[in-house]
Amino acid sequence: MKRFLTTSILAAMFAVGTALMAQDYPDEYLGLPGDNLNLYAVMNLFQKSETLEGFEKSLNDESTRINNLDLNNDNYIDYLKVVDYVDGNVHTIVLQDILDQNESQDVAVFTVEKLRDGSVQIQLIGDEALYGKNYIVEPKYAETPNPGYTGRPNRKNVSVVTNNYIIVDSWPLVRFIYLPNYSVWHSSWYWGYYPEYWHPWRPYYWHYYYGYHYHWFPEYYSHFHRYDRPRWAHWNDFYYSNKRIYSKNVVINVNEGRYKNTYSRPEQRQEGEALYAKVHPERASSISTGNNNTRRQVSDAASNRQSAGSGNANSRRSTDATVGNTRAGSSQGQNSSGNARRSSGENNGAVNRSTTTVNNRANTNSAAGQSTVTNRRSSSETGNSGSASSSRASQKAEPARTTRQQSKGESSSARRTTEKAKKETVTKQSSSTKKETESGSTRRK
Repeated sequence: MKRFLTTSILAAMFAVGTALMAQDYPDEYLGLPGDNLNLYAVMNLFQKSETLEGFEKSLNDESTRINNLDLNNDNYIDYLKVVDYVDGNVHTIVLQDILDQNESQDVAVFTVEKLRDGSVQIQLIGDEALYGKNYIVEPKYAETPNPGYTGRPNRKNVSVVTNNYIIVDSWPLVRFIYLPNYSVWHSSWYWGYYPEYWHPWRPYYWHYYYGYHYHWFPEYYSHFHRYDRPRWAHWNDFYYSNKRIYSKNVVINVNEGRYKNTYSRPEQRQEGEALYAKVHPERASSISTGNNNTRRQVSDAASNRQSAGSGNANSRRSTDATVGNTRAGSSQGQNSSGNARRSSGENNGAVNRSTTTVNNRANTNSAAGQSTVTNRRSSSETGNSGSASSSRASQKAEPARTTRQQSKGESSSARRTTEKAKKETVTKQSSSTKKETESGSTRRK
């Protein structure tokens, strides 16, 4: 009986311990130094970079919060240099940790291979000392069932192979390294000699680091996934056997558990999540937190992001329609003259009636002048709303100016007629007076 009770208690304690471990260490946990350099984040940064120099700078930028490695245990972040080894159409791009004056450690390696059909395949392979054997991250290519499998194509037990690599071709950095004038990048920095823009900072505890990156997993998993072996046929004989640099001290530190203290602050995960919410408030609001089953939450969050994306698309379409209507109304222009007329584009009839009234009033100079001033004000205000409306208003104001000119012409003609009549009357009077004078002189004689 006592033996049974003892066995039961031990089983219960084991179950509780397992549950606590599962709670503290999610599926992404490796228990190796590579936990402090998220390769999904590295692949995502590589996709968005334009040059290897820019990629190296961003990788070592504290604000990106990607590099959290301290392999030499000096309590400062290590600098990661980037080195490109070229073998024909294959680029082997190595991320290398500078430990001290005499030691370095390869952290992860990009293999970028251009195939015969012009397509490109890429993998990011973590070094086995930091990530274990065959920890490989790659883009999600088009997938087909394994040709070697003869059973039913059940997704649960069928491995997949790639038959489409077009997605990688458009990455700016991939296009850059395959340019004819590309100069192979080999970072020149070493221990004690670093770029001026870089200054080391204190590393985060792993739970804090994980809490920050936790909310990026929906995006990471929607674009990238794990693979079980290198795709490049010459991975072993070109890189692993000839180019790989590793530190014996790192292997010793891993075996002796000297990196384990970075996992000693589980309470800081919430602080990391709070940092993410502060830096990315628009993203944090759409993702729930505190779920112990990480992969289930990642799947749910990815579905929510897709739904949110659809809703945002509808919202954008609605907004675009509203903006389009607003711009259309704005393009018509507001013709706010002294009589508070509406926009010329909406009320051409009103403008025509106004012009007709002006023409009827143009019988006198003052009326024509007032009409011209009114139309000029209308044209000026319409010009502030749009050049097209100003042009139309100016064209409709033209008849008023023509009528005024005609009125002036008629007045000038009348004045000339009057003056001519007066001159003729004066001439007749002068002639009559002259005749009377001559008649009087004749009578006196």
